[in-house]
Amino acid sequence: MQIAPNYITLLLLIISVAGYAQVSSDCSTAIPICYDTPINGGTNGFGADDFNGQTSSGCLEATTTGAIESNSAWYYFRIGASGQLGFNIQHRPEEDWDFALYRATDCSNLGEPVRCNFFDNREGASATGVGEDPNGIADSVQYEDWLTVTPGEQYYLMVNNFSNNNDGFSIQFTGQIFTTNPYDALDCDILDNILGGPKVACQGEIVTLDATTEDATGYNWFINTNSGYQQITGEHDAILEVTGDGTYRVEVLTGSENLISDVQVSFSAVPVAMAVQDEVVCQNEIGFSLTDKDAEVLGAQSAEAFLVSYHSTLSDANLGINRLESPYLTNPGEEIIYVRLTNRLNPNCYDASVQFELNTLVSPDLGPDETALICANNGSVQIGVDNPDSSINYSWSTGEVSPIITVTTPGTYILTTENSFGNVNCIRTKVFTVEESIIPEIQDIVVDDFSFKATVTVNVVEEGDFQYRIDDEDFKETAVFENVLPGLHTIHIRDAFGCGVVREEIVVMGFMPFFTPNGDGNNDVWQIYGLEELSNPVVAIFDRYGKLLKQFGPNDTSWDGTYNNVLMPPTDFWFSLQYENDQGERRTAKYIQNHFALKL
Repeated sequence: MQIAPNYITLLLLIISVAGYAQVSSDCSTAIPICYDTPINGGTNGFGADDFNGQTSSGCLEATTTGAIESNSAWYYFRIGASGQLGFNIQHRPEEDWDFALYRATDCSNLGEPVRCNFFDNREGASATGVGEDPNGIADSVQYEDWLTVTPGEQYYLMVNNFSNNNDGFSIQFTGQIFTTNPYDALDCDILDNILGGPKVACQGEIVTLDATTEDATGYNWFINTNSGYQQITGEHDAILEVTGDGTYRVEVLTGSENLISDVQVSFSAVPVAMAVQDEVVCQNEIGFSLTDKDAEVLGAQSAEAFLVSYHSTLSDANLGINRLESPYLTNPGEEIIYVRLTNRLNPNCYDASVQFELNTLVSPDLGPDETALICANNGSVQIGVDNPDSSINYSWSTGEVSPIITVTTPGTYILTTENSFGNVNCIRTKVFTVEESIIPEIQDIVVDDFSFKATVTVNVVEEGDFQYRIDDEDFKETAVFENVLPGLHTIHIRDAFGCGVVREEIVVMGFMPFFTPNGDGNNDVWQIYGLEELSNPVVAIFDRYGKLLKQFGPNDTSWDGTYNNVLMPPTDFWFSLQYENDQGERRTAKYIQNHFALKL
């Protein structure tokens, strides 16, 4: 029989004492596997310890028996071509199966496994192996990396049941090697039976048993009827075409001793994918759950027996490749999804005749809610969607129906987008909170005049998102300016959103907070530094009662503490400063710490 599948199915049926299962719990009697060989399987007893008392082999550890093996089954195969190889070991999700794959030609010298998996099955997985999970689970912990093989390599595979609870398992070989070399990916010379190993096919197919033997004089064919072998009437050719399950026997007549060969033939059910309804969905960031369509596809068929997968092309569906993940991130518009329904035990038995249309309505991502600002004095701001879609209906809580609106008053504005098709309405909303920006208002400006280079601090009436600068410097976030030289300066404060700028002119003069006119030569006079930086300055000094004691300009910049040539007593004094601005207007300086002390 020659079959060219993408998956070579090794059907492992549940073991029974009366069955004809090929099972070996020991490496030395491992069952040979060929490209089209289905193996009846499961596990039956602990068998001999093939690891000579070791407590680990690769990832495998000792089980509850104290040995590595617990209900184990051994198989071996030889590579016939180069390429990528993998396999699926499928089982009931309630069971826990492990495996180890050894590149070896001798059971007494297995070495370390080249692939190994010992993860427990607390997640209820239904498969383990090498390559890709047939259920489409990405990065499954039950799966190891693909294996790259070359002709002549021989491998031993141990499948082990850790839970001591098993209803058998199935193995399907996978990988690129079975696409490029469907007939010789595995070397069948390891089989010495006339009819070869057991055969598997899909219901409705014909399995050809070929017993052609040199020097044969005739052939008799038999089928096991569970009460012994019964001869098949009229079948005496070298070839027998089989369409039903059973164990078949051929008797090859020769001139000397007759030859007898048995072979088991199994036919897997071909699923029938049920018609499914087209879908209209809203575009979103989560995607469409394709698995929600499984029940439609299966109908009354069992999900444990058949696997549903979804593909973007009919070719991928027929080959069983490039499964679409679920949830599936859809694209706006219409697309065809192709469905494949596969027999889990024999992936060659499938139905890919069903498809459905998935229509994704545009439902734009409006992003998170936003806050916008308007200026207090007749300000306005535009809110909404910058790049609107002509297929979308836009509406506002104000009653407006444009993607963008202009707002002049603070408040909450809700934008709703809607796209409808039939009974499907794709609706999204976004909340815009519009707040009124605060125009800066100066409360006072603190000028530390007690040094030649002053520190200027600006205080505002109400805190806001403000920026500050002095003279022509760059705006900054801080309201403190250091190392300000004496002279006339302009403070600028602006709202960070451009709602307006306020300006205040200040004078910075350096002077001492006290002086000691005692004739010792230190601080004998009180004076203002940097007065020459102003235009036509006039300084007036007063006592606590407001009496003018001294007045001087830029040419007479100090006071010796006397009035009418009489030294004033120690106390505090005040002063004022006038100057002319750039427009020739006479101004009185503000924000000066305009008091000082006379001390003796």
